[in-house]
Amino acid sequence: MNPQRDLADLIDASLAQDRERPHLLAPVDLQVVKACGVTFVDSMIERVIEERCGGDFHQAAAVRESVLAVLGADLASVRPGSEQARQVKEVLTAKGMWSQYLEVGLGADPEVFTKAPVLSSVGFGARIGIPTFSSWNNPEPELVLLVDSRGRVRGATVGNDVNLRDVEGRSALLLGMAKDNNASCAIGPFVRLFHDRFSLESLRSEDITLTVEGTDGYRLEGQNSLSRISRPFEELVGAAYGRHHQYPDGFALFTGTLFAPSQDRDEPGLGFTHKKGDRVTIHSAQAGLVDQHHGHHRGAPGLEFWDPRPDGVPVAVRPGPGAPGLAPR
Repeated sequence: MNPQRDLADLIDASLAQDRERPHLLAPVDLQVVKACGVTFVDSMIERVIEERCGGDFHQAAAVRESVLAVLGADLASVRPGSEQARQVKEVLTAKGMWSQYLEVGLGADPEVFTKAPVLSSVGFGARIGIPTFSSWNNPEPELVLLVDSRGRVRGATVGNDVNLRDVEGRSALLLGMAKDNNASCAIGPFVRLFHDRFSLESLRSEDITLTVEGTDGYRLEGQNSLSRISRPFEELVGAAYGRHHQYPDGFALFTGTLFAPSQDRDEPGLGFTHKKGDRVTIHSAQAGLVDQHHGHHRGAPGLEFWDPRPDGVPVAVRPGPGAPGLAPR
């Protein structure tokens, strides 16, 4: 056996989306996938903009200009839950800029939600899924922490927290609809376990890069700089895990992103949204690289469901090629 050759074959089959050959799956299975949102004050501003647009990307440029005019100074140094954060919330509210995102972006408690159920994440080379009802959406390059059943962080990887901006912008109560869809959670290719030369400390200043390459020649580059995160990793893990919420098989935790695309793709002022066939590459020098293609909901891998065997032992559920999957909303 030649490990290098075997890995090259796995990568080749994964990028070719050849399910007839051995290929890479997501490196999590029975771990619930959780996510923290609005962990960067910079990205909080984009959430406020989405909300004030009501999910209509045609209004984004004008709303962004008005919001930034009110905010004025850079808020990146504001510590959530601090007296300074409270004062910022009061100022914004007094100027008519109140938003529910201010509470999780500047308040004492971070936003934590379920990104994907067990056995539903896709891995390196897989197609990401975006429902056909969404017209304003984007990738989110993030650090993903792997936490054991006792709340200890054991390793890290990178992921794509696929997001439907038009859906969440209509109402934050539609977060599940915006975040949890078939193939909307991509992780991989591997988990790098912590050791004496790689730990949480190694990642506090890590940069995670994003590249989107379209079949139309469009190219978007972005970066998630973890040195600008508003809350330490330990606080995010502590909000997801505790006596109130435990995970028998541990969990994966997306830690949020600084990146929120505002670069125009087509007409001026309309910003970015995915098109079918986009290639998304997310890379961290220390945590890995995940490489996918964009496909609409009907074009992304569905979930195959098999009946239990005659002996009553259920067969495992895994993403399958062209499976019926869940009916689009």
